[in-house]
Parts: sequence; C-alpha cells; structure tokens
Amino acid sequence: MDQNPVDQEKNFYFLEMNTRLQVEHPVTELITGLDLVHLQIRVAAGDKLPFRQEDVHIRGHAIECRIYAEDADNNFFPSPGKIETLLTPAGPGIRLDSGVYAGWTVPIDYDPLLAKLIGYGQDRQQAISRLTRALPEYFVAGIKTNLGLFRRILADENFRSGKIDTGYLERLLEVDTGSDGDHAEKRTANIAAVAAAVFTLLDSTSKTTGNGAVSNQGSTTGAGPATSSWKRAARTEGLM
Repeated sequence: MDQNPVDQEKNFYFLEMNTRLQVEHPVTELITGLDLVHLQIRVAAGDKLPFRQEDVHIRGHAIECRIYAEDADNNFFPSPGKIETLLTPAGPGIRLDSGVYAGWTVPIDYDPLLAKLIGYGQDRQQAISRLTRALPEYFVAGIKTNLGLFRRILADENFRSGKIDTGYLERLLEVDTGSDGDHAEKRTANIAAVAAAVFTLLDSTSKTTGNGAVSNQGSTTGAGPATSSWKRAARTEGLM
C-alpha cells in the first residue's frame, strides 16, 4: 500500500525519492556499520545483499554537516574561488569525507559542496558535543563557507533539545545576533587563523627518520602525517 506523510490536520506531504546513494549515506553507515558504497557496487555487479533487513541493527547517533562554499549571510550565495589555507578536523567520533585541498579552486559550474563532516556518538547529545568540539578545528581561508552557521546551529538550545521542524532554519536566520554575535564569529575566525599558523609550524618542525618514525610522538608509521600533542590534548579536553 502506498503511504504518504500526513500532519495532524490531515494535510498530505509528498517526499522526494532518489534511486541513488544519498549525500547523507555516512550517517547510515555509522549507525549500522555497513559500507553502502561497497554494497552498491556489489549489487551493480549482480551480487545479492549478504544480509536481510532484520540483520540490520541501529547503534548510536550520527549527525552530518554539509560544508559548502557559500555565504550564509548573503542568502547562501555561492562563494567560488581559491582555497588559500585548509585545516580539517579529526578525533574521536569524527568522520570527514572530502576531496578538496589548499590551492584548489572552487568552480562556479557545480554544486559548491566541499565536504561532509559527521559526528558520531552513543546518543544525540554526544554526537552534538563531538561536532561542537571538532568545528573550531575546521578552517578554510580564501572563500566563504557555512562553518559559522553550523557553529551557531549546534549552540542553539532549540536544536540541542530537538525542537526543530522545516521552518527552523528560517526562524534561526531571522534572529539578529547583533554586534556580540559578529564579534564572536570574528574571534572564532581569528583563533582559527592563529591555530593554523601554530599547527603548520609544529608540523614543519616534526622530523621524519629513515624508518618512518616522527619526533613529535605522533604516528610512528609512514602512512600519514602525525597529530601534534597540542591537537591531541585539545581533542581530549573537548570531550570532557
């Protein structure tokens, strides 16, 4: 039987359905432990799904922030241009799906999606806390992004308590944060800029030996860059 959502006043609403992998697929992957991209390829190759619906179990909570090159203060107008500096977050419960890099130019021809930042936790509050901790680590210079908007949303009491609906964002944007809000956003940007310089300096002073070990107590393999002790300490404190 075909079903459509209906509200308390018996008004019907029709939802969009796309027969493709959704942008929000990392949320499903984190709470189910399934790799949807891998499964999609297997199905396309003619394989059957290796499980049944009753085998799928939900665990924890995940929230995704879609990071865009757009100006939230100017009706979300696209902000193409060259990414001058890029610092990305990580840490416990944080996943980042992205393909951009410092020096890359955001074109005007396509959707200005830069990345997907996902926070996972045992419950919704922990997922929010982990995203709140990770967002100050995210810094993009050269273009405008909606990172500030996500910081504002995650700090909003209505969002944190789950009092949201399809009109939530419009109501939030109508609230004038005033000079205090502007100053807070500028302070956040300044702190991020200083952090970018500090972490760049720390990374540049980390020396790699012949066997791949590094001098700053980070990763001891040659698989990737080490995480500085400063950053690890900040992430630990942010979880408390």
